[in-house]
Amino acid sequence: MGTTSAPETEGAVETRGIEPVPDSERHGRVRELFPTWVAANISVLLLTMGASLVVNNGLNFVQVVLVAAIAAAVAFGMVGVLSVSGKWGGAPGALLSRAAFGVRGNYFPGAILWVARFGWETINAVTGAYAVLTVLNLLFGVRSNNALVVVTLLAFVAVTFLVSGMGRKALNVCNKYSTYLFGLFSIMVLVYLIATMDWDAVFSKKAGTTAMVIAGIGTIAAGGISWVPTGPDFARYLPHSASGRKIVGTTISGAALVLLPMVMMGGVMAVSNPKLAGQNTDPMSFLGTILPTWLAVPYLVTALVGMVLINSLSMYSAGFTAQTMGVKLPRAMAVSINAVISLVGGLFMMLVAKDFIGQFIAFLTLLAVSFSAWIGVYGIDMARRRKLAVRYDAESLMNTGRGSRYWYAGGYCWQAMTAWAAALVAGLSFTKVQWFTGPLATTWIGENGLGWAATILIAALLFAVLPRPKETVPTTGSDPATEVRQPSRVS
Repeated sequence: MGTTSAPETEGAVETRGIEPVPDSERHGRVRELFPTWVAANISVLLLTMGASLVVNNGLNFVQVVLVAAIAAAVAFGMVGVLSVSGKWGGAPGALLSRAAFGVRGNYFPGAILWVARFGWETINAVTGAYAVLTVLNLLFGVRSNNALVVVTLLAFVAVTFLVSGMGRKALNVCNKYSTYLFGLFSIMVLVYLIATMDWDAVFSKKAGTTAMVIAGIGTIAAGGISWVPTGPDFARYLPHSASGRKIVGTTISGAALVLLPMVMMGGVMAVSNPKLAGQNTDPMSFLGTILPTWLAVPYLVTALVGMVLINSLSMYSAGFTAQTMGVKLPRAMAVSINAVISLVGGLFMMLVAKDFIGQFIAFLTLLAVSFSAWIGVYGIDMARRRKLAVRYDAESLMNTGRGSRYWYAGGYCWQAMTAWAAALVAGLSFTKVQWFTGPLATTWIGENGLGWAATILIAALLFAVLPRPKETVPTTGSDPATEVRQPSRVS
């Protein structure tokens, strides 16, 4: 199959953009995904979310662990499954999505995914800045002020931009060592909690309702769901022979290694300090009251590194989305757009907005719904391609004209667009957040926080029952359907 670019350079900075990776450059290993998904979950916000399960949802310790385990398996199970398409096509999810929605139709879900990335990166930048401010306060007694907020936020975004701009190789190295460091200090925090917590109080707490358990799963899973469209980005350097089952298993285990203990520790901390879930303006400062300074500071520093990596991973993929949307810039430069927006948004949240956690939960809820409509359509399209000898045509993915196999009708796959739009509207109708309540939010689905699940199901069912799209036969060049390639096993 023809390629559209020169081979990737061997330097530290990745020069390849959205163009599919040729087979000759597929030197990745499935095990490289493990530290990637560990790093993607190194966020102290998981502690606050775990505490929220106890304080706001009324769950006990066993239920908190159950919620975290199910959320990790469901959310990152989807990340793993859809990541397999990355090794099929050797391209980012935002580009492979053209095969499902059409080269023009892909702009619509792509725009929403891109905007959602802005919000996610802003949240992470604010959290990282608060971590820096907390460390400064614990070590030197420096109190936060507007000037310091600007400096810390700018520094965090700048470091994130530099790391994400270097690309896959740099991220893999950073992810590996941050995993070791954060794992070490997390064990230390866990040991401290085991030794100092009032476990009688922890285990004597009454169980919450089933509805609150289900709602809690949705809240914790929302963060993982936001990674689903970017999963293929990190699997595109894997060879066709890479095991799909290993991709899924590695993704889930990497995420669960951090998500489970973080949520669990947050739930335990909430027993001794219920105010933990109510830190509306500063989600980091509670660590200074729960943990001794000698442990809180290094833990926050390693968590800060993790938050840089989370944002770097997000910006890395956002650069691909920007290029897919038609931004005529190299990937590293496209990342700068997201960096600027996250800086501006972060300044607004830290200097103007007053309810950080409330806005964060509302954002996660809407984020899950907006990504879920894409997931349902993309999942069905991927299932249909599983039995094809050539699942994605690289030249057609890069071709935005009528000669692309994915031109469909005027550049739009109306079946995918219909399923996506209908599911998105339905999902929002089931959703209730601080500043928005859908007309169906009081139904069983809405009350249990299952708007995201309904969105995936509706999108998938509609796309499955509508007439199957027929790819356009290219008017020039060879027909990739005549190429011979043995399909790789997914399972």
